[in-house]
Amino acid sequence: MPAKLSKKLYSLFAVFLLACLIPLHARDIVITVEDTDLGLPLEGALIRSWDGGEHSCDEAGRATITVPDDRQVVIQVAYPGYENGRLVIPLRGDSFSLGLRLSGVMENRELVIEAQRPGISETKSGRSVAISGEDLARTAEIGIIEDVMTSIKLLPGVGYTGMFNALPSIRGGEPGDLTAVMDGFYIEQPYHWGGGVSIFDPRMVQSAQLSHGVFSTRYGHTISGLLEVTSKKASATETELELGISSSATNLNLSVPLRGKGGIMVMGKVTYWDPFVWAAQQLSTVVDDETLDQVNAVSTAPYIRSSAFSVNYRFTPEVEWTMGGFIGGDGVGAAYDNDSIGEDGLPRQTDLHFNWNNMLGFLNTRLIINPLPSMVLKTTLGAGFSQADLYGDTYNNITVPYSGADFIAEYGPLLSGDTYSLDQHQRIGITNTTVNYQGRVDLDWDLGKGFLFGLGFQELYSKWILQDTIHGIVETAVHLPVTVNGQSFIIPYVNYPVDYTIDVSNQGFTSSGYTLLEYASPNKRIGGELGLRLDHVYFIGKDFTIQTTPALNPRINLDFGILRNKGILDSLTATIGTGLFSSMTDNISQIQRDNGIDDFEMKQNRSWTSVVGTKFDFMGGFSFNIEGYVKYVFDRAYSLSSTDSESQTRSSDYLFDGEGRIWGFDLMLQKFESRYWDGWISYSFTHARYRNPQAATVVGDDESEQGIWYYPWFQRFHNLNLILNIKPVKWFNIAIRFGLASGRPKNMVGEIKPYLVQVRHEDGTISYIEKYKREAYYSDNERTTWSIPLDLKFSWFLFDLKGKGQAEIYFAIENLLSLVYKAQANTSFNSYTGEENTGSNAAAYELPIPMPSIGFKWTY
Repeated sequence: MPAKLSKKLYSLFAVFLLACLIPLHARDIVITVEDTDLGLPLEGALIRSWDGGEHSCDEAGRATITVPDDRQVVIQVAYPGYENGRLVIPLRGDSFSLGLRLSGVMENRELVIEAQRPGISETKSGRSVAISGEDLARTAEIGIIEDVMTSIKLLPGVGYTGMFNALPSIRGGEPGDLTAVMDGFYIEQPYHWGGGVSIFDPRMVQSAQLSHGVFSTRYGHTISGLLEVTSKKASATETELELGISSSATNLNLSVPLRGKGGIMVMGKVTYWDPFVWAAQQLSTVVDDETLDQVNAVSTAPYIRSSAFSVNYRFTPEVEWTMGGFIGGDGVGAAYDNDSIGEDGLPRQTDLHFNWNNMLGFLNTRLIINPLPSMVLKTTLGAGFSQADLYGDTYNNITVPYSGADFIAEYGPLLSGDTYSLDQHQRIGITNTTVNYQGRVDLDWDLGKGFLFGLGFQELYSKWILQDTIHGIVETAVHLPVTVNGQSFIIPYVNYPVDYTIDVSNQGFTSSGYTLLEYASPNKRIGGELGLRLDHVYFIGKDFTIQTTPALNPRINLDFGILRNKGILDSLTATIGTGLFSSMTDNISQIQRDNGIDDFEMKQNRSWTSVVGTKFDFMGGFSFNIEGYVKYVFDRAYSLSSTDSESQTRSSDYLFDGEGRIWGFDLMLQKFESRYWDGWISYSFTHARYRNPQAATVVGDDESEQGIWYYPWFQRFHNLNLILNIKPVKWFNIAIRFGLASGRPKNMVGEIKPYLVQVRHEDGTISYIEKYKREAYYSDNERTTWSIPLDLKFSWFLFDLKGKGQAEIYFAIENLLSLVYKAQANTSFNSYTGEENTGSNAAAYELPIPMPSIGFKWTY
């Protein structure tokens, strides 16, 4: 670039910064929002400030915000059932008021359609915890992957998983049991990279609500947790543009109004990890870390390509229509070719090739009708699909010496010299396709005097197509007597190739219905919900059908307003609830006729959950919530697989008698949005024990027990999260995410020892080799070390002079403490040479180095 041109660009950039940076001189003003016709204050009205901040009005309809005192700015106000309002704040004055009018003639519509404030999911003690607005942006829009699940994993009751795992355990439940719903549509596999991250980009999401207590009978298909995601809605009056560029991805959102009655929004995302992979590969040449070395095998950098849209349109005050859709793809590839000479001077060749490609999408539409001012009817239709393709190929051609004279002396007649050679090839090709169609009808009817009646029906059709072609190597423990040259030997293990294919095409209908009655007294002293849900599964396979017994799931919640406006206490509430839940395990989609399962033998996973909670709301925007819970899991599905060494075939048995006993408590202290700082600190204790009555568990040398109670692999006793946002000036923010998670279970391991293996080659010949193993036993007392994640984000905000545009520039670094500390698990070792790796296996899904990132976001 020529020097003169470079100087001009720097000068223009400097002028732009000076023109855009907000002045440090500002003043606080009070905004009062009320009903224009009745003059009543609108508690909970949402004020969207000139700088992008959001403020909620108190009981008097008032909120205090900070504005610059050298120019006019514009704020927006929204409240359910009312037309949105805009207010110009002049250069002088400390208090202003704005009146909102009801939309059309539906005076009570805001009481029926939504149970929460606009743009904010509902947080209810004993039921759910929500995150939205600035909290969602600060905690999810960070790092090399911006993901709503990053925020969800910081909430109380959610187990720590690491950076690249979007399948957390919710209050001790199985990670895969978290059910996701977006705008009323169930999404079966809302993940990229096989569960590494979710499809929910924070730039397409308005709010997210995690329900892990006794939530409403409106939703089911889970025994652990429900994630309700609300997509962003296009403005009916404003054209909006948002551009986000980071070191690993580019996002673009465009919103266009539709004649003042709705709008359409389109969103797109493209990732580019090639520079990051290249940098990590260069770093691996100077940093001695076996986990980091694996990045050198990456042949196709991980990628995500996705787009989404949403449409909302109000035909009349009584009829609103919405539609949303998503399509996305992801993939990654690895190629590892290693020809080397071992320390013993013998040649070894190990080749590995791996490719993953995944496509998924869905389309859903909803029609919301008010046949009466006190009634809302919602109809939802949708369809979705996903297809994952996995190909893997490994080749081993090695020559290895036997361990020593003792081994040769013991098994000499079986061996061929002082060394052995092994030439084995394994291949796997899997295509997993899922298609689903679903529809639901929901009716809410305000009966008056605080009562609300709800009724709904849902139908979910799924088709699962699984096509596997596998050429693998299986090693099975046996007690095989062999006689060679008059000497007898007992062979402990047999190694042989196995070829098998799986071609399954199954279908399932899940039919659900619910009814409920809600009550809230006029003074909110007493409230509650009583509901009943029914779920039934009808399964159609090749030449067979099976069904479950209908699962009846009654639920009840009671809420009590104990105190209100007493000293520093704004309110004190308590809740108690209990109920039954049901779900189906994913692997039942592979059931075949040969499994011999009859009608009503297949069962839905069930849980009985009880919760008690108390919430304190204090003056100054502080809130403290404590909840305790007990869950009993029963009829839990699991499978047992086995391989027959003689017929060289594999089989699986599906069982439905698993149990679980879970209890724990969550604490959360939160400081809501304020001028200088906000955030929360949460602590969760989880005690989860499971049992598979017909499964045997190794608990010692040649010792196993059947049906023991055990801690599942994902269970952690303690999870602590600190989220802190520090705002010394309006244009600068420091976001801190700190976590502390106790270890998860690991096996107790013994010494690495040699053992004899009979190898049955593909050409029919037999040889004997030496391999190494390390006995591994289950133990209640063995755990990985603690995980201590620390992430920092520094944000600089720029605003234009008219209050319409905003820009953010950020620098973030994740996993900062990995420079000095890494959670430790058991080490790994080479099963052919017995060499133990120097480093520990990772105790969580993350890289062993800090992950820096930069980003830029511009909205207008």
